[in-house]
Amino acid sequence: MPDQSIPEARTPEAPEGTRPQGPGDAPPRQGISRRRLLGTAGATGLVLGAAGGAVGYAAAPTATATPLTSLGSGQAMFHGKHQPGITTPVQARGHLVAFDLKPGAGRKEAAALLRRWSDTARRLMAGEPAASGDTDVARDAGPSSLTVTFGFGHGFFGRTGLEKQRPAALDPLPDFSSDRLDKARSNGDLWVQIGADDALVAFHALRAIQRDAGSAARVRWQMNGFNRSPGATAHPMTTRNLMGQVDGTRNPKPADLGFDQHVFVPESGEPAWMANGSYVVVRRIRMLLDDWEKLSAKAQEAVIGRRKSDGAPLSGGTETTEMDLEKTDGSGKLVVPINAHARITRPDQNGGATLLRRPFSYHDGFDADGVPDAGLLFICWQADPLRGFVPVQRKLDRGDALTPFVRHEASGLFAVPGGAAQGEYVGQRLLEG
Repeated sequence: MPDQSIPEARTPEAPEGTRPQGPGDAPPRQGISRRRLLGTAGATGLVLGAAGGAVGYAAAPTATATPLTSLGSGQAMFHGKHQPGITTPVQARGHLVAFDLKPGAGRKEAAALLRRWSDTARRLMAGEPAASGDTDVARDAGPSSLTVTFGFGHGFFGRTGLEKQRPAALDPLPDFSSDRLDKARSNGDLWVQIGADDALVAFHALRAIQRDAGSAARVRWQMNGFNRSPGATAHPMTTRNLMGQVDGTRNPKPADLGFDQHVFVPESGEPAWMANGSYVVVRRIRMLLDDWEKLSAKAQEAVIGRRKSDGAPLSGGTETTEMDLEKTDGSGKLVVPINAHARITRPDQNGGATLLRRPFSYHDGFDADGVPDAGLLFICWQADPLRGFVPVQRKLDRGDALTPFVRHEASGLFAVPGGAAQGEYVGQRLLEG
């Protein structure tokens, strides 16, 4: 788990901000949106009592009330240069789902599916109901910073007759000695990432996407994750993982010099349909928490290379202080151990390899012995995985002090095209090019 992750605070430089309905957007269903409904919760309760609960999107009253919080009002843009969910600040709830095209489904069916998915994502991200068959799960909520992101796996291109358009960067990842991968929960023809600051809004989107797959695709695997809710701390803070460590201090930011170069495929890049897109590596990393929690806090800090209390480097200072890799203690021993996770994952220790991490924690219950199945849904973005994820993971594989306490159980690599322009659907330049 490289020592890079997006702080949970909402940052102004993130391109997916709030906006009004665009002139090119399809008109919403008659009535008010989920976002407007958020402000009418008090009045809606009166209507429910009088009408026996038969209130839909169009039946809510027009009177407004002050919402309890602004959490549900956050809205990310669907249309844009890049897809949402990449530089969008981390959300409290996430779902990852991979699909395989069904037998007989080819390029035509895939294009129709991406068209449906894009329309559904645009509507739900704006706080509107799905075009048809909406389940009403999120009818009382605002957009809640919902994002839906789509990608293509290696096998997608063979099944659609588009082998010549398959990017070289999408070649399968190499094997790593620490991998214990479950093939049934790895890869896939299509990949969808869903994030939101409300669990019901996120599930609503997940269910809509799964229903839209119809006869074209079937679910291959699906994973659920979470992060700390925005506003849970007194002031913006870098989030912690399930090991209790501050996780994400050195994550690159959109305002950093060279950010786009490391994260996004240039407009002049190949293949042309991947312009402004990115490649995502997804890993289900189980944390062996029973073993980890047997360590003292000091031993845990030595494994990571940072103080557990505030995330500051063991060489001193605050969380954002540059780590002094050469500093020694009174006996001449390195203060930051040579195999510390934070040392090994630094870009300057990996030929400049830079990853934009945007993970979710997960917990899938306990086994028969009471051992927790919990850890990290590791998600990292880069312009080229052979220059981003692969060199960093190879180095971790050779001698990271954290390796005995984690297990890589699933993996996937997906090509995520650039954002859809007004009137387009995601992947249109590939499927209709």
